[in-house]
Amino acid sequence: MDIELTQWQESWAKDFGELAARIKTAGGPSVLRVDHIGSTSVPGMTAKDVIDVQVIVRQLPDEKLENGLLDAGFTRSPGAHELRDHVPDSWDGDPSAWDKCVFRPPAATRPGNVHVRIAGNPNERYALLFRDFLTADRGCREAWACFKQRLAPEVDTLNAYGRVKDPASDVLMAAAERWAASTGWQPPRR
Repeated sequence: MDIELTQWQESWAKDFGELAARIKTAGGPSVLRVDHIGSTSVPGMTAKDVIDVQVIVRQLPDEKLENGLLDAGFTRSPGAHELRDHVPDSWDGDPSAWDKCVFRPPAATRPGNVHVRIAGNPNERYALLFRDFLTADRGCREAWACFKQRLAPEVDTLNAYGRVKDPASDVLMAAAERWAASTGWQPPRR
């Protein structure tokens, strides 16, 4: 399986908006916030043509949210890697703070990953800091795009791509944390 990357597309923001509206309608009051995350949320970034979405909830599991998404045609993504984000080596707390669940949008929409995370957990902040740092720092954005372009042809599965990308993300996020401290960056409020 080839990992296909494409240049950033303006249509990704519109596609996210449509997907976010569907999620908010389906999830109802369980949904505290919906964010466009990942490489497609970073203007100018090379990415897989898949919209990553972060949905923030008060707790997991959340039956109302899950039932609402399933009724709206979303599917639950199987697999252990869909139940917990990569836990950075620098994390010294309970790994369960990185728990999540993942849904896929209905087949009639653009492909996507809907990451459902608990408000205030570190994986919520991590995704937002990743997006905002790469948006702000052109040099790091270009270096990250170059890394992904070199990695993609060297691996044969998405799992292998992720296994290499996760520790590299930790290095990138160390720079992002320094940027956050120096600029006073904070995640958006709900």
